[in-house]
Amino acid sequence: MKTRIKEFRAKYNLTQAELAEKVGVRRETIVFLEKSKYNPSLKLAHDIAMVLKTTIDELFMFDDENN
Repeated sequence: MKTRIKEFRAKYNLTQAELAEKVGVRRETIVFLEKSKYNPSLKLAHDIAMVLKTTIDELFMFDDENN
């Protein structure tokens, strides 16, 4: 799964730490998400999308390897 979190963070001038605080996770979680090394729960994906004023579909691109 790829994300556009970094792109949207830049749009709103948020640091990884600021985004993490707003969604209630550690900064490292945001780092792992941005590097596509962690798949978020639906709640976390929703919370990040809300803070970044976008949708989950716009923020996360799910790999379609099985199709």
